[in-house]
Amino acid sequence: MQKQELSTAGPLQRLRQRYGLLLEWVVMVLMVALAVEVTLGIVYRTLGQSLVWYDEVASVLLAWLTFYGSALASVKRGHIGCPEVVDQLSPPLKRAIGIFSQLLVIAFFALLGWVGASILPILAGDALVSLPWVPMSFVQSVIPVSSALILVAEVMNLMDLLADRGQDADPLAEGLH
Repeated sequence: MQKQELSTAGPLQRLRQRYGLLLEWVVMVLMVALAVEVTLGIVYRTLGQSLVWYDEVASVLLAWLTFYGSALASVKRGHIGCPEVVDQLSPPLKRAIGIFSQLLVIAFFALLGWVGASILPILAGDALVSLPWVPMSFVQSVIPVSSALILVAEVMNLMDLLADRGQDADPLAEGLH
């Protein structure tokens, strides 16, 4: 991102860009960790020395990558959608449906985050099978944390919709390909 782009963007766009950059780094770190872990697993198996924790940790890293990647996709408005269908609607109906769908998404992730957080104390006594020193509540914390990250992104998307800057393009469909 160029400095000129950042300086001409409004405060919400600058926040979105910086937030997206933070999430990109989180996703990159998780991707590198998963790649290193899988490579180590392959090397050790080739040498006849399987790592007992390889499969379980790979599964956890893949789940984390999925959840944090979803938060990044929310910031970039990259989740799947049906912009072709929405584009056929009149502008007032398009805006109303956009706001309604954003409110549904926000409600869903608020509920998911609340349920995810309420389950963590139940998991307090459990741990990974292959790494008993890693609490299951730490592993499953990805659900409420990523839900909160997605909520931040979706509230920014809702603010864009409510601002109705008179743009020709649908602000929520611009990241969809």
